[in-house]
Amino acid sequence: MYLATGNALAVAEAQNGVGEVELQLKGLPTQCVAVDPETPERIYCGTFGRGLWRSADAGRSWEAASSGIPHAEITSVAVSPLERSGDLGVVWAGTEPSALFRSEDGGATWEERASLRSIPSAPTWSFPPRPWTSHIRWIAPDPNEEQRLFVGIELGGVMRSQDAGLTWEDRKPGSQYDAHTLRTHRLAPGRVYEAAGGGYAESRDGGASWQRFDEGLTRHYVWGLAIDPRNPNVMLVSAAPGPREAHGSQTGEAAIYRRVGDGPWEEIRDGLPPPRGTRAYVLATCEAEPGSFYAAARDGNVYRSADAGISWEQLELLWPEEYQTPDVNGFVVV
Repeated sequence: MYLATGNALAVAEAQNGVGEVELQLKGLPTQCVAVDPETPERIYCGTFGRGLWRSADAGRSWEAASSGIPHAEITSVAVSPLERSGDLGVVWAGTEPSALFRSEDGGATWEERASLRSIPSAPTWSFPPRPWTSHIRWIAPDPNEEQRLFVGIELGGVMRSQDAGLTWEDRKPGSQYDAHTLRTHRLAPGRVYEAAGGGYAESRDGGASWQRFDEGLTRHYVWGLAIDPRNPNVMLVSAAPGPREAHGSQTGEAAIYRRVGDGPWEEIRDGLPPPRGTRAYVLATCEAEPGSFYAAARDGNVYRSADAGISWEQLELLWPEEYQTPDVNGFVVV
């Protein structure tokens, strides 16, 4: 497990529910993390202010990987499951201010897909805490269409490219403006899932049209999102009443909701802490563990469900004694 905690990258290998945490990139403002699905020892970690870093040995050693990216604030990173150059997956990095970059050599060099900044709605993009700017909050390469790519702008919406980022389509009606997390699924061609500040939305035609699915959500500021690797109809989100409750250490109130097929969302509590005092979880799955979900609380506690999100147990992570986890921003399980 890789957890970007805001001042280090935590690497934990769990055995029988227990894992010792090793800290890498100590002192760096870690923001996001991604793993090459075909070469899982290749890790990419973005920081907010210190650029992008890469590891070729599962996080044991790191080197800077921002040559060609003019912005130090890396807010999202993803590796394509389809596009490869030799044994390297094509890597995408998003920044603040909103700009998108592509690397075909494992992060050694980068090229901007500048047409994203020419989308008609781009001048209106704005991130409320820093209203003079915005950022690419999420990048979702399509696992079934090599050239198709989605990015979520916080705050601007979901943008689609069908030619590997050379040209872009603006936000479609029905999708959400405050995009937080996007997911696609290899077993559901054309399906795109969006967790956003205004609720949940979904496309079933490759991003051409969108529809909201909020029935059952009693909290509508949706943050985390994960889909069962073996069943694209089993979805989990984490949600809070608003941004203060999702992110504030003193005002936290967040819960996990589960949805099956076209049914309503149902709040899940079995094995999880009470919503009051809990900030929004970051959610993840592992392709090798169908039916399992992971939830990282913002205080560094990690929970696992082995029954498709119905019940949970806390993993025993042994953090370094002196370390106080400030946050969990990014979370990957391999």
